[in-house]
Amino acid sequence: VVYEQDGVFIHSSCGKNDDQDNLIAGILRVIEKENEVVVDWRPLDETLDTSNILCAGKDSSSVVEWTQTPKEKCSRGADRPSSYEAEWDMVTTVSFKKKPHSNGDATTHANGESKWSFLFSLTDLKSIKQNRKDMGWSYLVFCLKDDVKLPALHFHHGDSRLLIKCLEKHVALDESPDHERVLLVKTQKSLSQSFENLFDEPSYGLFQKLKKDPYTVTMGRFSKVTHYLFDSFRLSDPSHQRRPPSEMVDLINDTIPGLKINQQEEPGFEVITRIDLGKQPEVSRREPVSTEEWAKNMDSEGRILNVDYIKQLIFKGGLCHTLRKEAWKFLLGYFPWNSSKEERANLQKRKTDEYFRMKLQWKSVSEEQEKRNSRLRDYRSLIEKDVNRTDRTNKFYEGEDNPGLILLHDILMTYCMYDFDLGYVQGMSDLLSPVLYVMENEVDAFWCFVSYMDQMHQNFEEQMQGMKTQLIQLSTLLRLLDSGFCSYLESQDSGYLYFCFRWLLIRFKREFSFQDILRLWEVMWTELPCQNFHLLLCCAILESEKQQIMDKHYDFNDILKHINELSMKIDVEYILCKAEAISIQMMNCKELPQAVSEILGIESSSATPDSDTGEDESAAELSCPTSLYPSISTPVIAANGTRNGTQEMSDTQSLTPA
Repeated sequence: VVYEQDGVFIHSSCGKNDDQDNLIAGILRVIEKENEVVVDWRPLDETLDTSNILCAGKDSSSVVEWTQTPKEKCSRGADRPSSYEAEWDMVTTVSFKKKPHSNGDATTHANGESKWSFLFSLTDLKSIKQNRKDMGWSYLVFCLKDDVKLPALHFHHGDSRLLIKCLEKHVALDESPDHERVLLVKTQKSLSQSFENLFDEPSYGLFQKLKKDPYTVTMGRFSKVTHYLFDSFRLSDPSHQRRPPSEMVDLINDTIPGLKINQQEEPGFEVITRIDLGKQPEVSRREPVSTEEWAKNMDSEGRILNVDYIKQLIFKGGLCHTLRKEAWKFLLGYFPWNSSKEERANLQKRKTDEYFRMKLQWKSVSEEQEKRNSRLRDYRSLIEKDVNRTDRTNKFYEGEDNPGLILLHDILMTYCMYDFDLGYVQGMSDLLSPVLYVMENEVDAFWCFVSYMDQMHQNFEEQMQGMKTQLIQLSTLLRLLDSGFCSYLESQDSGYLYFCFRWLLIRFKREFSFQDILRLWEVMWTELPCQNFHLLLCCAILESEKQQIMDKHYDFNDILKHINELSMKIDVEYILCKAEAISIQMMNCKELPQAVSEILGIESSSATPDSDTGEDESAAELSCPTSLYPSISTPVIAANGTRNGTQEMSDTQSLTPA
C-alpha cells in the first residue's frame, strides 16, 4: 500500500441533508502489485444493504455496464451549490450492474449482495477531473478508458493533492488544454518522461521544472539541469545539507525498474578486473570517401562492386557531403547493397506510392473524427510541439513557416500510420532531423528514418528494455576497460551510468555539433568494426574524462554536472580514433570474457580464456578490426588530431577491391 486515506466519501443521495443516510464513508488506497498498480476504494460500513457494485479491472470496457434508473433520479437539492456539477451526482442517476463476464475483482457477501466499492488498474485510467479551488472539500472523478466514469470521491478528512502526487509516480499526468480542471493520462510514455519521476518529493525544484516540460529540460536544455540539480539535491532545512547520494541513487534506479548495473556481486565479473588488455594501439583516420572513389567501386549497371571495401572506407573516414544523399540509403538499408540503378528506381517508385497512401490516412481524418481518436490527437500535439524546437538554429529549419519544419511534421505523422503501436515518442524528431537535412526529399527521408527506427525501436518502447540492456552492457565493457574507474564511480554512487542515458537514447545527437553527428552516424551505420560500436564510443568519452573526474575527486553531483557540460565540446575525430583503438585492444585480448565477446559479436574462439595459439589465434586475428582495413595511401588524421602525410597501415595485410 503506497497511499491510504480514510474519510473519502461517496455521496449516494442528492437530498438536502448530508447526513449518514446520504453518505458512504470509505477508505481509498493505491496498491502496488507485482505487475500493476491499482486504485481501490472500499466502504467502512459493512451493513450497507445494496446489491450494486462498480468494479473495473484490466479491461474496463468489459467490466462496467451503465443503465439509467428513473426511480433513482431526483432534483438537485436547494442547499446544493449551484456549481455542483451533475457528474458529482452520478451515483444518484445511474445504477451499476456487474456484467456476468466481468474480469474485475469484486467483494460479494455470502447472501449474494455486494458492497459499494471499486477497484481499477492505472493502465485503465484515462483522466481525472478535479473540483474548483473555491469549492469546499476536495473531490475527484476518475474517468477510465472507453469513457467509463466512476462516482465522485469526496475527501472530507484530507486533501486530494497527495493522491495526485502519488499517482504521478506511476503515470504521466498533463493538464488538459481544453479544461484546466482535467488531468489527462499520457497514453504513450516517452523515455524523457522517465526523468519526471526522477525525484518524487515535492521539495525538489527540478521535479517541478521537469513535470511542466520534461522534453525541453532533458533533451533541449539538458546542460542546464545541472544548475537545478544543486538546488534539488539539497534538503529543505535551513542548513541546506545535501541529500545523501545513496538516496538519490535509489530514486534514479526506481526510474527504470529492473535496471541492475552494479555487477560486483555477480559471479564471473571478478575475472574481468584481472585481465590486462595491454596498451591501446595508435589509430589514425583518413579523408572522407570522395565521389570519385564511390564511382570507381560501381559497375555499369550501378551495382556496388565491393561492399566490404566501401564500408571500410566509410568507417575510416566518413563520406564527403555530396555523397551522403546516395550512400546513406545503402547504409540505412533503404537500398539493397547489391541492387542496380534500375532496381533502385523501381523501388523508389513503389515506396513513393506506399508513403503517400499512408500520408493520406492521417491527412483525410476530419476534425470530428480526430475528436474521437485520442491517440492520434496526442501524437499530433507532441509532434507539433517538438518540431517547433528541433534544430531551429540550423538554416535548414530556422525561421517561421519553414518548409523543412512542415516536412518534419508530415514525416513524423506518417510514421504514426506506419507504426501506430509505437506512434510518436519524444526524441524521434532528433533522429529524423539530420536524415531529412541530408535527403532533402520527403519520401526518401521517411524510408531512411523507418530503417533507422528499426535499429532504435527498443529505445522508445514503454518498457525501456533497449535502454536497460545498453546501460548494463556499457557497464560490462567499462569494467573490463578500467575496473578502477568503475569502482570509483560506484564509490560515488554513479555506477549505474545514468548520465549516459541521453547519449544512448538519441545516439549522441545532443553531444556533438550537427555536422559532427552526420559523420558519427555514418561511421556507426557501417556496423564496423564490431557490434555495439556506439557503446565503445561511450567508453572512449568516459575514459577521456576519467583523469579529471578522479583527480578532482568529483562526487555524485560533480560527475553529473561535468558529463552534461561536455555537450558540443567533444572532438568527434579524436573519439572515433579512441573508440576504434579500444575495439582493437579488446579484440586482440586472448582472454576476453564471454559476456564481452557477446556484446561485441566476436567469435567465441577468440574470446575464450582457454584459447590456445594455433587455429584459434588466427581466428582471433581475422576478427580483429585491423585485419579488415585495406592499405590506404591517402592523407590521414592521427588520434591526436594532427594531420600526417601519406602513410600505410603497416600492421595490416593489404586488402584491395575486387
